[in-house]
Amino acid sequence: MSEGLDQPAGTAKLPARQAAGGLVLPALFCPNESASRRFIEFFTANIRNPNTRRAYGRAVVGFAAWCEQEAQITVLRDIEPVHVAAYVETLQTRLSAPSVKQHLAAIRMLFDWLVVGQVVAINPASAVRGPKHSVKKGKTPVLAADEARALLDAIDVSTAVGLRDRALIGLMVYTFARIGAALKMRIEDVYVQGRRSWVRLHEKGGKRHEMPCHHNLEEYLHAYIEGAQLAGAGKAFLFRTAIGHTGRLSERPMSQADAYRMIGRRAADAGILTRIGNHSFRATGITEYLRNGGKLEIAQQMANHESARTTGLYDRRNDQLTLDEVERIVV
Repeated sequence: MSEGLDQPAGTAKLPARQAAGGLVLPALFCPNESASRRFIEFFTANIRNPNTRRAYGRAVVGFAAWCEQEAQITVLRDIEPVHVAAYVETLQTRLSAPSVKQHLAAIRMLFDWLVVGQVVAINPASAVRGPKHSVKKGKTPVLAADEARALLDAIDVSTAVGLRDRALIGLMVYTFARIGAALKMRIEDVYVQGRRSWVRLHEKGGKRHEMPCHHNLEEYLHAYIEGAQLAGAGKAFLFRTAIGHTGRLSERPMSQADAYRMIGRRAADAGILTRIGNHSFRATGITEYLRNGGKLEIAQQMANHESARTTGLYDRRNDQLTLDEVERIVV
């Protein structure tokens, strides 16, 4: 299916209909032309973020498969709150609470869309409650300051690829940038203002976020742009894929999977055992900023979070306090 509207693992392939643009509708939506059209519009016109589209697509296709196979439902209007609740119960046996809540949100939003389009009279998911889930601390693995420093210093910057990797990791540490925003950057998004280099990040929801560069980041970015001979190509992507093992760069932008693999290789080369990923550097930067006297509300602005509570999930200063206390146990 287009944009990740694929058949979920573990379900039989259902009869479906090919729609325009390669989109495949679950059989539950095929008999009703209005339902088919609204389904396609929901995933093409209503959801703009490709990651959300992919996740919600899997959730909705999984629910449609369950309705046909387990509940023997073939008509949309026959779906009732009890069916959605039963499906949520089955999800809880194999998925985490946040994943179950995401699946329920996808189903609820789709049926809201169908109600507005007068395809169904009521939303059967609106009254269904998801599992309780409270998070006070994020799960993202975080590096200590000395580990992050060792990782950056261990990168061989004799090639354009090495310069790229140091600049990308440095960008995420010093600006708290999301990997998606970093990889969307164009060369013109590194610019000088008031005698200082700034970066322009294109965040979720089309938001533009601008940040002044830390002096280390400024050095890394300019060394990369000069070393890779990118200056002057303003509209071209800043972080590009490598051409094999040549140490040279292509014109194609890196994907999040490319960045994840790169980080794994660089961490292994630096002898770092923590299983870090793309998001780890955002958490590392926020934690070290707060550890050195930064304010949570300013960190929120720098991270471009809507809520300070979200920023607080990245604050891992208490990890060190807990470790210090554990070491008091002298046996």
